[in-house]
Amino acid sequence: MRHSRAVALMVLVTLLWSIAGVVTRHLDAARSFELTFWRSLFNALTLLVLLLPLRGAALFRDILAGNRVIWFSGLCWATMYTAFMVALTLTSVANVLVAMATGPLLTALAARLFLGHRLPARTWAAIGVAGIGIAWMFGAEAMRGASLVGSLVALGVPLGSSANFTLLQQRAGAARASGEGQDMLPAVLLGALLSSAVTLPLAWPLQASGHDIGLLALLGTVQLAIPCLLVVRLSRELPATELALLALLEVIFGVLLAWVGANEVPSGSTLAGGGLVLAALAANHLGGRR
Repeated sequence: MRHSRAVALMVLVTLLWSIAGVVTRHLDAARSFELTFWRSLFNALTLLVLLLPLRGAALFRDILAGNRVIWFSGLCWATMYTAFMVALTLTSVANVLVAMATGPLLTALAARLFLGHRLPARTWAAIGVAGIGIAWMFGAEAMRGASLVGSLVALGVPLGSSANFTLLQQRAGAARASGEGQDMLPAVLLGALLSSAVTLPLAWPLQASGHDIGLLALLGTVQLAIPCLLVVRLSRELPATELALLALLEVIFGVLLAWVGANEVPSGSTLAGGGLVLAALAANHLGGRR
């Protein structure tokens, strides 16, 4: 695959990821945990349709065998799926996306604490600047009397992703030492199954209209399952730093789509705090690429 084509596909991935906010603003009756249930269910069904022909019974082998790595990673995915959709019902799209953007820096910090990775000065500086940006956003929201619950729930996404990627880095090191790899795609499917199973009792009785189910099926399939599989493929074509930089487009696309498609204007504090977070991430990744 040519580099330009890989970059174009990654931009498409971020655009698909970013439609979640604007789509949820056009739902009729589905609320809170019901959003998570339907999206996770359709995500699981799509993954089954796409992965079963490739993996066959091996797709379930590690899950049924109780593989601890697969189950821990699946719990992380379930946390991310659930926290993201619940947060969208509690706060603005911009607040959720800015909170999620801290994921790469939290992952770097977790790798330092649990794997002993040395962090360059630029990464420590980026963590500090991003922390100031998040504090600015949260502080301004609190001073206006707005609830911080949604933003705090949204932080479950980067916390889950940092735990997941730290585990994957540790397993990758072990695999290189032993010469044996670990297929982690079953964990993505397990996360979707766990998320839908846990949220079903909390979402009952279901109130989604046919219109809602159609939109949530779109999210589970087009916004989640397909781009996640594309990223797995693109990780073989693009370096991690370039993938991380391009992934920042999700914040920009998501805020713009919610602004234009749902008339959800981000607050000045969110734009200022989010700008600091994005600038810190971009500077850190560009420095790493050099």
